[in-house]
Amino acid sequence: MTATTAPTETSEQTEPQPGPETRAERVRRRLIPAVAAVLSGVLLYLSFAPRELWWLAPFAFALLGFVLHGRRARSGFRLGLLMGLGYFVPLLSWTGVDVGPLPWLALAVAEALFIGLAGLGIAALSRLPVWPVWASGMWLLLEAARSRFPFEGFPWGKVAFGQPTGLFLPLAALGGTPLLGFAVVLSGFGLADVVRRLRAAPRARDRAVLTAAALTVAPVAAGAAALPLVSTAAEHGTATVAVIQGNVPRMGLDFNAQRRAVLDHHVRETLRLAAKVKAGKAEQPDLVLWPENSSDIDPFVNADAYAEIDKAAKAIGAPVSVGAVVGAKDGKPRNRQILWDPKTGPGASYDKRHLQPFGEYMPYRSFFRIFSSDVDRAGVFQPGTKPVVFDMAGTEVGPVTCYEAAFDDVVRDQVNKGAQILSVPSNNATFERSQMTYQQLAIDRVRAVEHGRAVMVPVTSGVSAVIRPDGTVAQRTGMFTAESLVAEVPKRSSLTPATRLGVWPEVFLAGLGVAGIGWVIARRRAGTGS
Repeated sequence: MTATTAPTETSEQTEPQPGPETRAERVRRRLIPAVAAVLSGVLLYLSFAPRELWWLAPFAFALLGFVLHGRRARSGFRLGLLMGLGYFVPLLSWTGVDVGPLPWLALAVAEALFIGLAGLGIAALSRLPVWPVWASGMWLLLEAARSRFPFEGFPWGKVAFGQPTGLFLPLAALGGTPLLGFAVVLSGFGLADVVRRLRAAPRARDRAVLTAAALTVAPVAAGAAALPLVSTAAEHGTATVAVIQGNVPRMGLDFNAQRRAVLDHHVRETLRLAAKVKAGKAEQPDLVLWPENSSDIDPFVNADAYAEIDKAAKAIGAPVSVGAVVGAKDGKPRNRQILWDPKTGPGASYDKRHLQPFGEYMPYRSFFRIFSSDVDRAGVFQPGTKPVVFDMAGTEVGPVTCYEAAFDDVVRDQVNKGAQILSVPSNNATFERSQMTYQQLAIDRVRAVEHGRAVMVPVTSGVSAVIRPDGTVAQRTGMFTAESLVAEVPKRSSLTPATRLGVWPEVFLAGLGVAGIGWVIARRRAGTGS
């Protein structure tokens, strides 16, 4: 009789299969990346003026890169859009001053859509070798797109404009704002890749980790290497420049309802400076810069406005660049800078070329009127067509009017035209005490380094400033005060590599994003992509 034995359990137990995902787990899986994406946008916003927390920007992109890595395209778009909202909603809050939240939020959403598209592309590129390089190119590609489309683009908020100081800034002199922005993004994405790889294998020291670490550090090292390109040397002597801030009667959109008062304020402040010069309390300026809209009364039509400006120019004894609204032969207004000589009166002029949509002109007015009657407050200005440099007592001054400073081509054109110093006459009274004026000042500081020029910033209500060619602020005013700044600034004519290279760094860097997408498509067709 044979004995039977009970079956014994094998030493290897079957792995327990995970149960179905609970609702709480599903919410957590979706919520955490969404919160992280919004947080990355907020971090990027916090890196911008009026704060000088430039070092936050790479961490913002590190968080974004970590969240987007390996995602599907739809998820990448959604997370990118959330990042864009976390960034642009607070950054552009100044656009809602006096017109309410609808235009502000509409603009923020429109700009965030570009970040959503960038997120889609970055997610797809994150499976490639050295993905931070291709992903940074994708960011630059979408940044270039939104700087040109729609309505001639809206470059405000480019990553480079959050870097008016810090380790990356010298790269502006090498490759302009595109290279500066690319370096910041690449450093952040490189850091994300380092963290991701070490998290997966804490003890790993393989080539991929070292490559990611190199991509994190290389932009910082490149910034240090580019530092010799930044110079404040006076190549053609110096010029003593006066910046006039006359102030406005009141803040808001209706400030120029008292247009004569605005003109009177700037005349009065110029006469006050002239009295100080005569008393030996201030240095005699070689040239004087008034802000945009310092005379919204056309001096060619109104004899009293002409007489007041002429009186101020004669009193100070120097040529004055006057910001005025003038009517052209076609009957449409121009936002114009007029070179006013104390002896011969008005001469050369420069018409603002990049006009502010929904402010200085209204695209599709009848359509947008459906949403807000405020569209009828927008102007009907016509843009200028060419760069103009003023010869002001032997100093070549390139005017770049307010909003134009955000456009690479306008500033570069003025330098290539021969500007030895740059002037950014502005009118920020519409935006009251918002952060707009500080964001614009940061843009001007980056431009100073990009082109190796001192930048003068005369503003109707502040903050007016004198910026050295290295981006540092030599003098500045307060807001909504009547003040004048007098400073000796270097005259420079040498061209930085960024100025010489023009648009090509942007073409190359954005091309990396296009090349990366081409590689992804090729891999998928070959069946090697995931």
